[in-house]
Amino acid sequence: MSIQPFTALACPLDGAPLNRQGAAWKCPAGHSFDIASQGHTHLLPVQHKRSLDPGDSKEMVAARRRFLNAGHYRPIAEAVARPALADLPAGSPAACLDAGSGEGYYLRQLAAAAESRGIALAVLGLDISKWAVLAAAKQDKRPNWVVGTNARLPVLDASLDRILCLFGFPVYAEFARALKPGGQLLMADAGPDHLRELREIIYPSLKPARPAPMAPPPGFTDLAPETVRFPLSLNSQAEIADLLAMTPHLYRATPEGRARAAALTALTMTVDIRLQRLVRAA
Repeated sequence: MSIQPFTALACPLDGAPLNRQGAAWKCPAGHSFDIASQGHTHLLPVQHKRSLDPGDSKEMVAARRRFLNAGHYRPIAEAVARPALADLPAGSPAACLDAGSGEGYYLRQLAAAAESRGIALAVLGLDISKWAVLAAAKQDKRPNWVVGTNARLPVLDASLDRILCLFGFPVYAEFARALKPGGQLLMADAGPDHLRELREIIYPSLKPARPAPMAPPPGFTDLAPETVRFPLSLNSQAEIADLLAMTPHLYRATPEGRARAAALTALTMTVDIRLQRLVRAA
């Protein structure tokens, strides 16, 4: 089986290895975490939460699922899969974590690309939103899906060959701990022109673009970055609303800006994504 669940999980309370016992994951100290009927596991203790229901809401997850499953961001998924699947170590399935996996679109696309090339992967999707993890588990049963936080990854030290952090919140010290020496972190972030046409409609003025990082974080060396850029045309109010709902712009825009976006029936925008690859130092 080329796609299988990643199982080198760590207890979120004491860091000890978790072992699956029936319908639960348990550590030697007796901490136990039930596997839900949909197949996912909640590994985010209440003391590690900053709110009662952290992460994306049920409505945001549904909007993202509709938008991504329509294929609008497929070129991004393909651009991520190419380096993620290159130069993997031979032997056992390569271990890959999507840190901030949302409803699982990019991990599903990576798995499909791996299958088409005969590459075996052990995959884990992690998100702080229980709604996102639930949606992911319903769409693909093969990965291990967990509710958790990038600040305390529930995985064992040096257990991963690849980490994806796509439009998420990187925690470099944790990523360095979890990656094997020579393992890679692949990140995607919005470039200066990303969705510029939409932003010009919903904001009175645009903020200057954030500069790209000048040096890699401790524990990493960087490879040449890549830009993914293409036009995106949406042809209905519903598609535009879904795009807005799955971005932080929904909450940052003024009521007047949201009203202008809601009046649109079609819009062509620029997708501008910066891909960065960092290698875990030996």
